[in-house]
Amino acid sequence: MAVPSAVPPGRSLPAHARDLVRMHDAVIAGGRPPLSPRAVVSRSWSRVLRLGLRADGLNTRGWRSDAELARRRETSPLRDVVADLRQAVAAMADASQVLLVVTDRDGVILWREGASAVRRRADRLGFAEGAEWSERWVGTNAIGTALVEAAPVELLAGEHFERGQHSWYCTASPVHDPRTGELLGVIDLSGPALTLHPAIGALVDMGRRLAESQVRHRHRQRLDRLRRAGEPLLASGPGLVVDGDGWVAASAGVWVGERIAAPSGREPIAVPGLGACAPERLGEGWLVRPSGQDRTVWLDLDLTAAPALTLRGGDIGWTRPLTRRHAEILTLLHRAGPAGLSAEGLSRALYGDAEHVVTVRAEVSRLRRLLGALVTTRPYRLADGVRMTVRPGDPGSGSVLTRGPGRAPSSCGGAVPSAASRRHAG
Repeated sequence: MAVPSAVPPGRSLPAHARDLVRMHDAVIAGGRPPLSPRAVVSRSWSRVLRLGLRADGLNTRGWRSDAELARRRETSPLRDVVADLRQAVAAMADASQVLLVVTDRDGVILWREGASAVRRRADRLGFAEGAEWSERWVGTNAIGTALVEAAPVELLAGEHFERGQHSWYCTASPVHDPRTGELLGVIDLSGPALTLHPAIGALVDMGRRLAESQVRHRHRQRLDRLRRAGEPLLASGPGLVVDGDGWVAASAGVWVGERIAAPSGREPIAVPGLGACAPERLGEGWLVRPSGQDRTVWLDLDLTAAPALTLRGGDIGWTRPLTRRHAEILTLLHRAGPAGLSAEGLSRALYGDAEHVVTVRAEVSRLRRLLGALVTTRPYRLADGVRMTVRPGDPGSGSVLTRGPGRAPSSCGGAVPSAASRRHAG
C-alpha cells in the first residue's frame, strides 16, 4: 500500500511545514486554524487528547529494560532484514539526514540506524532503542498512528501532537507476516522536517515489501532444513515434522494443511487425523506422532465464567483460559457448522462490518497457535474429526458468546454439540 504524502501536490515544503505548525497551535488553543488537519491527523489528535497527553514539551517515554529489548530483538521476525534496510537507506543521496527505525508490534524501537548527528537529535526526543513510540506514550507520530490505523502514515512538522517533534517528518508503514497477515512491526524513516523528499514514502514501502518477502524466504529455508532432517523419521508411520510455530515441513499418512498448534514440549497437542500427540524435539522443530489409537479430538468450551477450553484426546488433555475474543470466534465457528465463515463473514459477526478483515485474520492466527489445524481456513471452520461442545454463558448478556448474528438469545442451558460433532454422531 502506497504511503500517502504529507505535502499536497504543488505546495512548497517550507511554507506547508510553517502552516502545519500554525494549524497545530490554533487547534490546541481552541482557535480557528489556517487549514484543517487531515482526517488521519484529526482522528489521532482526538485519541491523544482523550488520553490526557500534553502538547507542550515531551510526554514521559515508556522504556524497556536492556534485557527486555534483547529478548524482543531475538524473537522479532524482522531481525533478518535490518541489514538489507540499512543498505537501502545508505544508498540514498542524502542518507546523513535520515534515521531508519524498526519497531515491534507494540511500537517498541528495536533497531535504529543513522548518522551520529541525526541520532543525537533523536536522543533528545527519546527516539531511541527501547522506547515505546505508541500513541499512548508519544502522541501522534507516524509509528504509533500507523499501528492504530493499520495503514502507512506520513506526518510533517505540526501534524505531530508534541511540539517537540515539530522539527521532524516521519514516514512509517506496518509490516505483516505474509503467511498469516499478523502484524510484525513497523518500518519508519524520519529526519529534519525540511529534508522530506517525495521519494521517502516509496522507499518505506519498498522496505516493507522487502521485509515481508524476506520473512517468507527465511521461513521456507527453515522448513527445508527441517524436512531434510525429519523425513527419514516418518518412514515408520503417520506423523509430522513442524517448526516451532507449528508450520508443517513434512508429513506422512495424514494431511493437516500448512500449520498445526505450536508445540511446546510441556504438554500434548491435538492434530486432526492423528489425535493426541506428544511432540519430540527435532533440531529447530518438532517430530509429532500419535500417542494412541484414538484419533478423535474433543473440545469443551466453557462460557459459564471466564472463558476456558478443555481438550481431550485418548488419555491425555489440557484446559486453558481463552481470551474473550477467541471464545467468540470459536462460538461463531461452532454455530457456522461445516460451511464455516469467510474472513468477511467473521468480521461482520464480530464487528458489524467487513472492514476488520486484517484484524480477524490476525486473531484467528493467534487462535491457531493454540489449536493449530483444529481450526481450518478458507473458510474458517472446525476441522473434520473434531467434536466440540459449548457451555453457554448468561443468555441475558447479549454478547456473541450467548447469541449469534440474527439469532435470538439462546434458552438452552446445557452443553450444545457442534456441527462437527453432529457429523460424527451419524
